Amino acid sequence: MFHNLQKGRYSVSFAFIALFVLISFLIRTGLLLVSIHKVDFTLFSLLHIYLFGFFYDFGVSLFLTALYNVYLLVLPANWGNTLINKIITCLGLALTLLIVFFSFFAEITFWEEFESRFNFIAVDYLIYTYEVVNNINESYPLPLLIGGVLALVVLVILLFSRIKTFSYTFHSVPSVNQRLATSGILLCLAVAYPFLLSNADAEWGSNRYENELSKAGIYSFFAAFKNNELSYNDFYVRLPTDKAYKLIRNELKTPDDTFLKSGNSIRRLVKNAGPMYKPNVIMITVESLSADFMSHFGNTQNLTPVLDSLADQNLLFSNMYATGTRTVRGMEALSLSVPPTPGNSIVRRQGNGNLNTVGHIFEKHGYSRTFYYGGDGYFDNMNQYFGSNGFNITDRGRNVGLGDTYHTRRIIIKDSQVHFENAWGICDEDLLDAVIRGADADYKAGRPFYNFVMTTSNHRPYTFPYGKIALKQGSREGAVRYTDYAIGEFLKKLGMKPWYKNTVVLIVADHCAKSAGKNEIDISKYHIPCIILNLPGKQKGVFSDMCSQIDIYPTLFGLLGWRYESNMFGQNVFEQSYQPRALLGTYQKLAYLKGDSLVVLGPQQKTETFLYNKAGNEQLPKRLPEMFTDKAIAYYETAYDLFKHGGLRE
Repeated sequence: MFHNLQKGRYSVSFAFIALFVLISFLIRTGLLLVSIHKVDFTLFSLLHIYLFGFFYDFGVSLFLTALYNVYLLVLPANWGNTLINKIITCLGLALTLLIVFFSFFAEITFWEEFESRFNFIAVDYLIYTYEVVNNINESYPLPLLIGGVLALVVLVILLFSRIKTFSYTFHSVPSVNQRLATSGILLCLAVAYPFLLSNADAEWGSNRYENELSKAGIYSFFAAFKNNELSYNDFYVRLPTDKAYKLIRNELKTPDDTFLKSGNSIRRLVKNAGPMYKPNVIMITVESLSADFMSHFGNTQNLTPVLDSLADQNLLFSNMYATGTRTVRGMEALSLSVPPTPGNSIVRRQGNGNLNTVGHIFEKHGYSRTFYYGGDGYFDNMNQYFGSNGFNITDRGRNVGLGDTYHTRRIIIKDSQVHFENAWGICDEDLLDAVIRGADADYKAGRPFYNFVMTTSNHRPYTFPYGKIALKQGSREGAVRYTDYAIGEFLKKLGMKPWYKNTVVLIVADHCAKSAGKNEIDISKYHIPCIILNLPGKQKGVFSDMCSQIDIYPTLFGLLGWRYESNMFGQNVFEQSYQPRALLGTYQKLAYLKGDSLVVLGPQQKTETFLYNKAGNEQLPKRLPEMFTDKAIAYYETAYDLFKHGGLRE
């Protein structure tokens, strides 16, 4: 076998495997160099990165050559020099190389955006090809990219021809025994590999960057695809169900609230003191608005002069944390007030209709409810989720039948109403103008309204109308500055409306711009701003205690003096019984932070505990009392149980 390999007779498969492992090594090294200051640069770390990396790369190369090895096993002995054999071999190699080179390019751009190998986000993006392809086209010189990839494919095929790798099949087909000893062994290894090495095996280190660098992009992609939904009960540490619910009920109860059911339920009647107000409510959920973009949190680039001015004059939550790293996680937290559960957001899951959302609470108080989005709400299942929970839809979409399907009104933003548009949707000014048109219509009809608005301008490719701000197109800083400008223009127009005096505006982020950090869950990358404008009595100030995205609406309803039925995990942070805490997660890791005590739950019933040093953004391993881990488990176990068994439904 090795004698023949030295003579150049062993096949395209061996040459491809060697090439793939070599290029993967170079990609890994490049990613390591750009992240060098975030990695513990020791011999042990390098061994972790490169040894694990080699095993993952070798596994991917086996998968990519598997189909061709099947072909070699069944190849008739007299097909060696036939035209059809040459076409199959060259076409198969060309297609595989196209996939590989595009995946390498995608890995680099994905790392630039998320500092991670392919994960849940990449799986989601593959589904929405229109937005993603247009985003790539607007962010990169696509003709040059395609031309470069095709040139690389041709170059590799010429190289393989030069070193006579095609002689294995083009001139003489080896015997069945020889093929079993090569292609057969490679196939067996490809089949066995997923059972021998899982993607989670790379995650045993404490440095997140080392763990990610040791992975392979394609291997990680299929691992994320397979684990699209994770069962909390199967993969995470649990408490007895009765104990978990008892802990959560004790956490949520206040002196004035009444639980409506006993046992495994958190449904309760919330009775807020004080006069009751019924203002219109507009929530602007700003794409990727990290707290550290604002001067209030130390930024010196003057990116958000409007938001900083609003923070001085209204109610600012200065220590709020997002629950996740995706828009759909922010939507889940803001509409349902629940902790993040493992796997996909509830917005993306089956059985997510007729839930006890914030929108239903507004409905019971006589409000119309509308979801506004500047792109196509088909993306990320947004329209299905909001539509099946009673919201009207206003978006830029193409699937015009959705409103009828979910018995809600759908308005498509017309071309004549759009002044600028990119891959992700219309600019924030045009979207906010649509909000004003809708609010005018509701006011004319005599209905109080609640609007959930989702912006898109602060998203790659970071393009926006020319002439609005001084910063250049294509930069994150420019996009943030433009969104801030758009919000300022929106508020100027609102101030001239007869209904503005009775309208509360919330401005909050869906998640941070970049959530990757040294640790699996980097607490600082979940810190988001939240400002509530125009509250009754013109309440202003700074609430500096730790709180979560899920607390926004229970707090707002408290400020408005509302009485309502609640199935929410969020709390009114102005209640004397409120104990500051935050709930954060990725699609696998779930965290509970209270004071400086941090509990992180992971698959395989893994529990880690730390002391969190906020000043240095450090997580120091520390054994914590059982009460902390039990409280963390109770939050996530009950949230999963309630959704899975219908406990969050109306």
